[in-house]
Amino acid sequence: IRHMLAKEFHQLFRDPQMLRVLLLPPLLQVLVFGYAVTTNVRNAPTVLVDLDRTASSRDLSARFFSSGHFRLVRETADFREAEGMMDRARAAGILRVDPGFEGALRAGRTADLQVIVDGSDSNTAAIVLSYAAKITGDYSGSVRASRVRRNPVPFPGPPTVDLASRSWFNENLDSRFSFLPGIISFIVMLVAVMLTSMAVVREREIGTLEQILVTPITPAEYILGKTLPYAAVGFGEILLVAAVGVLWFDLPFRGSFPLLLLSSALFLSTALGIGLLISTVSRTQQQAMMTVFLYFMPAVLLSGFLFPIGNMPRPAQWLTFLNPLRFYLVILRGIFLKGTGVRVLWPQMV
Repeated sequence: IRHMLAKEFHQLFRDPQMLRVLLLPPLLQVLVFGYAVTTNVRNAPTVLVDLDRTASSRDLSARFFSSGHFRLVRETADFREAEGMMDRARAAGILRVDPGFEGALRAGRTADLQVIVDGSDSNTAAIVLSYAAKITGDYSGSVRASRVRRNPVPFPGPPTVDLASRSWFNENLDSRFSFLPGIISFIVMLVAVMLTSMAVVREREIGTLEQILVTPITPAEYILGKTLPYAAVGFGEILLVAAVGVLWFDLPFRGSFPLLLLSSALFLSTALGIGLLISTVSRTQQQAMMTVFLYFMPAVLLSGFLFPIGNMPRPAQWLTFLNPLRFYLVILRGIFLKGTGVRVLWPQMV
């Protein structure tokens, strides 16, 4: 095994291009995904159609465009012009205030506000509408409070129910913090499976497998000699990508570092096993590479990272139990964000 390890490490690190492949792509991927993969909507281009043109309508629109979620691209009195801008994808939303907005507020009636969003991306549209509901709710509360100050009443008025919400583990609801653990698991799995999938098939393709067969090495020693170097590389990738997430993106790390290493060892064992299986059944390195990507995409889709597993059809939910990424993603989020330990995560580790 020692001689196999020396051979594999020598073959792995003597190629400068391989070293660049091991270091640069994971760093670039975690940086790109860390900045690009987010569900937070900021500066959504919005057209303002203010047909009331009063102090109240200007106050409400100012709240929208000072929130950081909406960006004013044009103010117009022609609603068809606003619709045309949305049709040409120059605007993602329309904020419309009809005449009589301030008059309804002064008369104590409900004043209407129309928010139209581009629903071609349903996810973004739902988030934008939630931002709009929050802003209008805050404005409505301030209007009621000012009315009570101007006209105090001897009775407290009708009873109300107030909702005080608090988020645990990701207090600011930063989507980057929920995505980064998944990105770490994806990069590590891709590197581990891809490197291991080339291990045996490369020996077969260049004709050195027959030379190894005539040596005294046993099959178990050969497999260990092939997998242990890539396990070490996988641990290095985990530490590298996790360090970038914590130090560069301020990803909180609230759990146990030894638990992270232990669970990562279990996950790497599955990734290396899958890579060895692909390497064994493939005849060429090109075939192994294509098989890796054929496996990787369904593994990502069935991990619960992009889509909640509870929303999937029942057969797809059963398939997720065969996916190591499903369990490792729960472990990483638990260790990084929640600080949970073995008592909570042992079913995922098993």
